[in-house]
Amino acid sequence: MALEEIVALGASYEVFDTSDPLPDPAAVARCDGLLMLGGGDVDGRLYGADHENVPNSYGVDIRADHDGIAAAEAAVAARRPVLGICRGSQLINVARGGTIIPDIDDFGLHRGGPGEPMFLDEEILLEPWSRVSGMVGADRITARSGHHQAVAVLGEGLVVTARAHDGIVEGFEDPDRWLVGLQWHPEDDDGPAADRRAIFAGFVEACAATRAT
Repeated sequence: MALEEIVALGASYEVFDTSDPLPDPAAVARCDGLLMLGGGDVDGRLYGADHENVPNSYGVDIRADHDGIAAAEAAVAARRPVLGICRGSQLINVARGGTIIPDIDDFGLHRGGPGEPMFLDEEILLEPWSRVSGMVGADRITARSGHHQAVAVLGEGLVVTARAHDGIVEGFEDPDRWLVGLQWHPEDDDGPAADRRAIFAGFVEACAATRAT
């Protein structure tokens, strides 16, 4: 639903698919903004974890990680707005020198258990001063989650903007530029449509403002 929302808001997009090597990750800087979507786990070697023994690990591709990080760094260097979702937010954090919880022990708030659907509804608590709170007009939302990893130590220049009820970081931002990371999936069409539209509208508006300058 993410790309559909962007088009519905009057924007267009170009896909940089890191499942294949990107010829030039820095080419994202020619766009007005960068949206980094979900996917497999970030390779633990990039944040100092025992990458060979991560429970529930899936979809690890260190080459794709390097391409994603390079794209994020290029967008930030070009002062483009960046919105990271799930894996995308984790890559942003790792790019800033942060770390990831390799596997959340008590995962009940964040994903379904064995034999259950992965995605579930989770209440997220938002810092009232944050960009995401301003976009949705609330200090808490019910979001769609399905993750076994999350931000551990925040990267340089990032601040926490959202947490789960167990304290797990669910969102962050850079207060000095339009860079937002969300651990949940606002694009999931089983989630609240108003929140989905508000978050992507905020991103598109930030991209439009970049073009105007």
